[in-house]
Amino acid sequence: MVQSLWDKSKAEQASSTLDELVYRSNIIGADRRVCNWGGGNTSSKTTVKDFRGRDTEVMYVKGSGSDLASMKAGNFTGLRMDDIRPLFERDEMPDEEMVAYLANCMIDSKDPRASIETLLHAFLPFNHVDHTHPDAIISLCCADNGKELAKEIFGDRFVWVPYIRPGFTLSKMIAEGVMSNPNAELVLMEKHGLVTWGDSSEQCYAQTIRIISEAETFIEERINPDRMYGGMKHSPLPAEARQSIAAEVMPLIRGAVSDVKKMILSFDDEEDVLAFVGGKDSFELSQVGAACPDHLVHTKMIPLFIDWTPDPEDIDGLKVKLQEGISSYKEQYKAYFERNKHEGDVMFEAAPRVILIPGVGMINSGKSWSNSKVSGALYHRAIAVMRGATALGKFVSLSENESYNVEYWPLELYKLTLAPKEAEFSRQIAFITGGAGGIGSETARRLVSEGAHVILADLNQEGAEKVAGEINEKYGENRAIAVKMDVTDEAAVRSAYQASAVAYGGVDIIVNNAGLATSSPFDETTLKEWNLNMNVLGTGYFLVAREAFKMMKEQSIGGSMVFVGSKNSIYAGKNASAYSSVKALEAHLARCIAAEGGQYGIRVNTVLPDAILQGSAIWNSNWRNERAAAYGIEPDELEEYYRKRTTLLVNIYPRDIAEGIAFFASSRSEKTTGCMLTIDGGVPAAFSR
Repeated sequence: MVQSLWDKSKAEQASSTLDELVYRSNIIGADRRVCNWGGGNTSSKTTVKDFRGRDTEVMYVKGSGSDLASMKAGNFTGLRMDDIRPLFERDEMPDEEMVAYLANCMIDSKDPRASIETLLHAFLPFNHVDHTHPDAIISLCCADNGKELAKEIFGDRFVWVPYIRPGFTLSKMIAEGVMSNPNAELVLMEKHGLVTWGDSSEQCYAQTIRIISEAETFIEERINPDRMYGGMKHSPLPAEARQSIAAEVMPLIRGAVSDVKKMILSFDDEEDVLAFVGGKDSFELSQVGAACPDHLVHTKMIPLFIDWTPDPEDIDGLKVKLQEGISSYKEQYKAYFERNKHEGDVMFEAAPRVILIPGVGMINSGKSWSNSKVSGALYHRAIAVMRGATALGKFVSLSENESYNVEYWPLELYKLTLAPKEAEFSRQIAFITGGAGGIGSETARRLVSEGAHVILADLNQEGAEKVAGEINEKYGENRAIAVKMDVTDEAAVRSAYQASAVAYGGVDIIVNNAGLATSSPFDETTLKEWNLNMNVLGTGYFLVAREAFKMMKEQSIGGSMVFVGSKNSIYAGKNASAYSSVKALEAHLARCIAAEGGQYGIRVNTVLPDAILQGSAIWNSNWRNERAAAYGIEPDELEEYYRKRTTLLVNIYPRDIAEGIAFFASSRSEKTTGCMLTIDGGVPAAFSR
């Protein structure tokens, strides 16, 4: 049940009406049962000094493109009420004219564009107004008998407004309805949401929570767990089986939904999802339509519901149903677009954003992991609404045409234009071995800085987790994950890729970087030393690349592998026969994979660094002493020794190698494969020939 989050001590820290509005908005958005991600809006009216020092009545309202949970003062728009009030006398006002008019009412041109529902707040004669999308209220508003049931709950305290898209007309209808009912305490917007108000921010918020609680209590008294969604048809599979199946099918799904642009996936098997996908009536319910207009841009009108009997032994059957289902969904979406399009409309990707699998859970897609989670979060709300609406009556939604008009509504699409421009590695997933080390961690930061999501695989899990934590703190939640992996262990490598599939949907970029180094005169090289180098640098690179190759083929959207070789790949290093031999193996293995991978769009290239001492576990081991001994110098003289032997008289750092890796992984080298790039400052002995 929804609870009040109002904390008087925190609220009292607000030094202005706007600060109070920020606090109220944040706690409303903190509970998604109260308001959808990105949806809803709040406002407060107050008096401020204008640029000439005059007292001016201003309404602060949520700006377009923000989320209540994370809004700051700068995300609100201040508008002069004296300029807005005359609009109430009009009979109509087109959206485009309204947006242009409101732009002239702003007290600060740097404020964001005002919400399309600004006039809803302005026309109501109250100082503080909340418009929210509570699960319980939308359940009522999406039930076929909702208006009648509202009378049982609220008596004559509510105003019911038939569904109409937000804008001038709806705003005026709401205000006129409230003014004509002296007992009104709330507005119920059919198939849309709730409007409440108060004399102070605290009173407004308290009223919002109180009204939601009344509806929740009414609904919960009518919930029958045994009959929810028509009763259970399929029980959830065990958690381990669900994860395993998700790992198997997500690369295939990712490829199938990435025909226009690559998509990042997320997997969700929370309890409410499992209950819904297992229901007898859930397929039919899921195809009725969106539970709230705000969902449409992120979830589309309906999800893809897979008709599959849960069976861990029938993965191949599930894959066939997924391929057929996604293909059919695309065709149906294209037909939906053609039936409803307006001149100038450009179709979004036709693939589903939400895929429901009985016994397993939900898979969501988006241009980033966070965007895929938004789709998932909104569908959690849809499930909650269907749960409540079916307990009350029959779940109903918007017509197909109105759903389309909302999904392709210019004023909704405007919000999408506020997102940052996509970078080089946006929508791409990079798997980096040796992710905790100097080259691996620097490469991760380099790729993430241009939009990538990364998996840091390393035996040193603590180190990999530290790097992932630093990346996530800087770039956002779950942009990097750490997995413990021994590159010589076939099962561990496969498990790490499964973790990548469940985390993001697959893989696009492989950085084969994990390594070690030993140094011995040839006649003193033991079989143990030889096998150690071969196992880690040869077999390890083979296993990592082979599993990536399989996953990239399954996705069918290409990919890029970058091997981190060595100057010694083409130069016979003194006292390093085991290391140099296997480094040569790596370079040739990369060329072999490149020869086979071309037909699948898989590119494989190699960078050849030399003497990367900074941040390197290898150079902080006995290798430093061994190499110094081979050159007849002291260990602390190595950096200068290596610098002086280069043509450019420079030292090489991890960031230099990361730059080379980024080049090979990027679109700038999209027609390059089987290539080697030496990054060693110019060691003449290692010039390729």
